[in-house]
Amino acid sequence: MKRLLLLFSFHFLLTVSFAQVQTGKASFYADKFEGSPTASGEKYKHSKFTAAHKSLPFGTRVKVTNLANNEEVEVVINDRGPYVENRVIDLSKSAAERLGFVNQGLAEVRIEVLDAGDGKTSDPAKTIDHVLVEEKEFYDFEISRLNPKGYGVQIGTYQELVNLMRLSENLKNSYKKKVTVQVKIMNGVKYYGLIIGQFPTRPKAEQFRDNLRKKFPDAFIVEYDKI
Repeated sequence: MKRLLLLFSFHFLLTVSFAQVQTGKASFYADKFEGSPTASGEKYKHSKFTAAHKSLPFGTRVKVTNLANNEEVEVVINDRGPYVENRVIDLSKSAAERLGFVNQGLAEVRIEVLDAGDGKTSDPAKTIDHVLVEEKEFYDFEISRLNPKGYGVQIGTYQELVNLMRLSENLKNSYKKKVTVQVKIMNGVKYYGLIIGQFPTRPKAEQFRDNLRKKFPDAFIVEYDKI
């Protein structure tokens, strides 16, 4: 039986997250999004304590503290966003009410990871984790640490390394762009963020992201210096 040998370069951006704390501005979902599907496949419900974050895996449980009044709430990440400059999390309306900033619209908050999620969505069609790997399939690694500049487009966050290798090779062949992997460790669990491209400006990255949206609707912009 003929063996399949796949050779490709695999570049890692080694960013290890030990202190899972982030500060910044929080917003909350408008009422018009009630019942709309989130990036995880779940429907948004304002009565549930959920939130959107740009990079934390789906299912991650975080504590959010309003720095103005020290009110706290625990939420589960099930969506991507917010896609507004300088905002770090988008909360369900009930979570915003618990923190006491509905009338203000925005709040300065601290986010602390309590439990890392598994990164899975509730709708298998929305994830690329289910990749079948044939027997006797080989991969050759050319690994180098990077210090990239500018902007990239993150496709998703994965746990299974073999799925990441297959997808990485397909992306490089399809889009002719450098593929970077950001390694994160949260509560002792490794996660791999798959990022395409190194663009000098945000508009160029946004143009490429828009081209990806049909195949990867959850793709979002990352700035290498800030991840």
